[in-house]
Amino acid sequence: MKRRERHKLKENPLATWVGELTETAVSHGRQIAYGAIAVVAVAAIALGYTYWRNQAAGEADAALAAALTVSEAPVVAPPAPGTPESPTPPAPQPGTYPTEEAKLEAALPKFQAVVDQYPDSAAAKAALYHGAATLAGLGRLEEAATRYQEVIDRDSGNIYAQMAELGLASVRVRQGQAEQAIAIYEALASAADTRLPVDAVLVEMARAYQAAGRAQDAARTYQRIVDEFPQSVYLADATAALAEIKPGRQS
Repeated sequence: MKRRERHKLKENPLATWVGELTETAVSHGRQIAYGAIAVVAVAAIALGYTYWRNQAAGEADAALAAALTVSEAPVVAPPAPGTPESPTPPAPQPGTYPTEEAKLEAALPKFQAVVDQYPDSAAAKAALYHGAATLAGLGRLEEAATRYQEVIDRDSGNIYAQMAELGLASVRVRQGQAEQAIAIYEALASAADTRLPVDAVLVEMARAYQAAGRAQDAARTYQRIVDEFPQSVYLADATAALAEIKPGRQS
């Protein structure tokens, strides 16, 4: 243990109390001491676990932040070849990547490392979700679907699980399985406990209807956005899609 960490433990109020309790127990005889030592042991275990848990959570959050920094880094095209007088091209900017694929390939193992090293942490749930999204971005759709399902199973009912359901539905559309995606979207849109923006779910559901060739259902869903969410950021998209669908739509 580092000297600085030992110093912090010495200043910890609980550690001080444990030491004082031990001295008191010993000074009042063996019988009291036995009971006090048991209390001391429990307190010491609690102290150690709390310290370890806080340390692990902080380390997990830091690892997740580092992975997100990579996944959100800017993409900058490779520098142009140098001139004949100066053939060496300028060095790439620090913290950038030449392509989106290169950036995602760099981020993926960092997200997986959070999951592997801190499996029971909240950061691991987030990393698992972002790893799935990264796989989808790389076009590794079946792997992404498996990872999204793992998030759903591990975080059932919470925000990452619902976001993973959205991600899984998007993957199914890309795989040509629009009807499976529609079933997911319909369940999310009608869920009473949804933590997702309903208009965001509706616009994706409408696009899935279109992919399945269900123009009437798509138009009805876009119309819901127009009628129920007049301030939606998807309003312009819904209006434009309606204008394209309606002329050729069967009544």
